[in-house]
Amino acid sequence: MAKWAAAMEMLLLVVVATVAVAVVVAQSPPPPQCDPGLLSPCAAPIFFGTVPSASCCSSLKAQQGCFCQYAKDPMYASYINSTNARKMIAACGIPLPNCG
Repeated sequence: MAKWAAAMEMLLLVVVATVAVAVVVAQSPPPPQCDPGLLSPCAAPIFFGTVPSASCCSSLKAQQGCFCQYAKDPMYASYINSTNARKMIAACGIPLPNCG
């Protein structure tokens, strides 16, 4: 009987731990969908240094978690690391990431 009780206690602990992990995972924000195409409203500020529009800033904020990924991608690095891109990000009030 003692072995059965110990087994039930262990099973109960596993179930409680699993539920706790599921709750924490469910409350975590989803990772950003990194899609550089979503930054198309920012083309003029990146290429020509114009003032970013509200839609550009909104797109930047949505893609903020992707900046380091873009900065390391040879296809996008020169755009993301450009002076105009840095000015645009600052103009939108977004802190520059430290991609170390």
